[in-house]
Amino acid sequence: MFKVVLFFIIRRTYEIERIKGLLGRHTVLGIVGARQVGKTTLARDLLAGTSKPAAYFDLEDPQDLARLAARCSH
Repeated sequence: MFKVVLFFIIRRTYEIERIKGLLGRHTVLGIVGARQVGKTTLARDLLAGTSKPAAYFDLEDPQDLARLAARCSH
């Protein structure tokens, strides 16, 4: 018996365009959702097409939470 595993890439054109529109109106944007759904990949794809500064925070990492808290307190 053969097991076939299919890999595919989900194109996120709609999501990327939506986020670009939101970034035109807001200076801070968070991408949140369930684990392993592609949030980081989506953010990287979005940032690949821009020269704007960006910061990445993993909300499950205590050090990143501390960095985020420090930035928010200014």
